[in-house]
Amino acid sequence: MWPEANMFSKSVPWNLQRLHGEYQRPGAKPEGNMELLSTPHSIEINNITCDSFRISWAMEDSDLERVTHYFIDLNKKENKNSNKFKHRDVPTKLVAKAVPLPMTVRGHWFLSPRTEYSVAVQTAVKQSDGEYLVSGWSETVEFCTGDYAKEHLAQLQEKAEQIAGRMLRFSVFYRNHHKEYFQHARTHCGNVLQPYLKDNSGSHGSPTSGMLHGVFFSCNTEFNTGQPPQDSPYGRWRFQIPAQRLFNPSTNLYFADFYCMYTAYHYAILVLAPKGSLGDRFCRDRLPLLDIACNKFLTCSVEDGELIFRHAQDLILEIIYTEPVDLSLGTLGEISGHQLMSLSTADAKKDPSCKTCNISVGR
Repeated sequence: MWPEANMFSKSVPWNLQRLHGEYQRPGAKPEGNMELLSTPHSIEINNITCDSFRISWAMEDSDLERVTHYFIDLNKKENKNSNKFKHRDVPTKLVAKAVPLPMTVRGHWFLSPRTEYSVAVQTAVKQSDGEYLVSGWSETVEFCTGDYAKEHLAQLQEKAEQIAGRMLRFSVFYRNHHKEYFQHARTHCGNVLQPYLKDNSGSHGSPTSGMLHGVFFSCNTEFNTGQPPQDSPYGRWRFQIPAQRLFNPSTNLYFADFYCMYTAYHYAILVLAPKGSLGDRFCRDRLPLLDIACNKFLTCSVEDGELIFRHAQDLILEIIYTEPVDLSLGTLGEISGHQLMSLSTADAKKDPSCKTCNISVGR
């Protein structure tokens, strides 16, 4: 027998339930002279977000008054880049009481952002004996969920603010890399660090991943010295540039992400974009804008006539500067510490179980 769903949210006007495993087609026979149901067809999916979509389909007019339930077969497509630390995804079967189409399917526990899914539908009539008379399965269609919207990033920002800690002064942004990287910039790029496409590290739904070009910088300092640490996960050569070269009243600051990598360390990604630049226009519609003089992560304020810079003590900040950076504006040298590869965030996958940095939408 098909299980009947219970209401799980007052905001949803129909019954929807997640089931694990495969459906067993019930062997129900039509009551009396009841006709068989036609097979749904012409599925349309639109209004796709990171954790919801609207779906509709066509069926025979004679079925419209009879159908009592919809069965939706939703499956995540295999992806070689899937988070290997997550449990294996199982097929998701949804049961909904029949409502006028189109209807919205919403659920962060079975929909993830930026993920490809396949979906098929079946209609059913619940008979007096509790059995279901069902149609055939429709054709299968595919769609991809969207990125986090601004309201989702605002939730991540709020979580990050709760653990950011006090603000410490700093004076330089720095970029660590191998010697060959800087040699290439000098020889082949006109002594300029060119923006590159952000990788897929961090939250899976971040709108910057694979979309925003920039140059990555750090700014965290050691508590006891007030200077950048001598260790680095990215290479023994460091380019340092005075903070005001990248961050000043002509720069916009955006919050982009908050995540961890199965460790106690938490990372916040911020974007610095000169006002009116391509990067600024990209971020304006997608990321929360921060007040550069008053926020919990990274500030630039005028004190006694000079610019003073501060960073959050308890977060590792990853700064993306959206424009090319001329090496002549700073200094390049070798650091004395170790290369801590375990702290590298290159293509790092976010821990989906961490309660500190996850929100109630797709991970």
